[in-house]
Amino acid sequence: MFRVLASLAAALLLLMSPMFAAGAQAFDTRAKAAYVMDMTTGTVLLNRNADQPLPPASMSKLMTLYVTFEAIRDGRLSLDERLPVSRHAMSYGGSTMFLDTTDNVSVEDLLRGIIVLSGNDACAVLAEALSPDGTEAGFARYMTRRGQEMGMTNSTFLNSNGWPAAGHRMSMRDLALLASRLIKDFPGFYPMFAETEFAFDGRAPSNTQNRNPLLRLGIGADGLKTGHTQEAGYGLVGSAKQGDRRVVFVISGLETAQGRAEEAQAIVNWAFRQFVEKEVLKSGTEVARADVWMGDAPSVGLTPQNDITTLLPVLGGDSLNAEVVYQGPVRAPIAKGDRLAELVFAPEGLPETRVPLVAAQDVPKGGFVARLRTVSGLLLARLKQGPEGAL
Repeated sequence: MFRVLASLAAALLLLMSPMFAAGAQAFDTRAKAAYVMDMTTGTVLLNRNADQPLPPASMSKLMTLYVTFEAIRDGRLSLDERLPVSRHAMSYGGSTMFLDTTDNVSVEDLLRGIIVLSGNDACAVLAEALSPDGTEAGFARYMTRRGQEMGMTNSTFLNSNGWPAAGHRMSMRDLALLASRLIKDFPGFYPMFAETEFAFDGRAPSNTQNRNPLLRLGIGADGLKTGHTQEAGYGLVGSAKQGDRRVVFVISGLETAQGRAEEAQAIVNWAFRQFVEKEVLKSGTEVARADVWMGDAPSVGLTPQNDITTLLPVLGGDSLNAEVVYQGPVRAPIAKGDRLAELVFAPEGLPETRVPLVAAQDVPKGGFVARLRTVSGLLLARLKQGPEGAL
């Protein structure tokens, strides 16, 4: 494997100025676990115990919502369909819609009951309707399998709503992945998460307000879900959009609701004010050349297939160093657009980013002269290494 060090100050389109002098200051979170991701670029801005499975409380209701949205999309459920309320669903305490067994509630009202009111009973109603065996436990097993298919490797569901249960766990990274999928996969439903009030038939005047503390602050926040139990503490899966950038974040383990609100607002402000999105490389720009084996040319240009946009600290260095990594020499024939290498770079204070590089031109398989040149070059290189290299 070749690692070609490339200081890309000339090729990169990023124009640095004297204000870019030092890396962004890391966010010192009070949360026991946290994960912050710039969804637009996929850049992870903060990772604290993000892969540790923890009690998610009501934040796990997002998985019930995702599975329900899938059922509606696939025609297995409709928004105006009315569902019965079982004794099991009615038995839930905590945050509820105060449903009873005489109710037949529309799916649309149940969705708002979960998103805005955090209804434990509403989750159970949908769970029993969609469960493979008609039980909430069966639905939880289905959610676990579906989550694994989506890449949520640290999530195990034992119920539909996050009611405390030994082994009901999610990681912060899994919750961020789930939030991102809800935003991307169901843009028609996502505006529900920004609704601040839902007065379901007037029966629960004490539970009509969305608990998300960010929705009324005018900072672009538009979702997703709070959570609280004694074991889990106070948590929040949040998202905010400012301009073309969207940030998704998850925090857990705060001691008070006020602490959760302050921490969430601080994270949003930090993520948007301390980082800026920049286009650093145009597609078609030759970054480096890879050696070619038995080709009509001794090397091939490497270029990004798409424009490269990344997130950089507002206070950053005056250049962006990178490595081009590839297995080489590359055997001919090579077609333009073949993926041959990766461009690896890490802005100061941010994790490594890896971008595919492709062949900038065709390189046909060489004839006799080209093959002779390749073999001769290889032999000369080994002779220059001395007796050991010539063996």
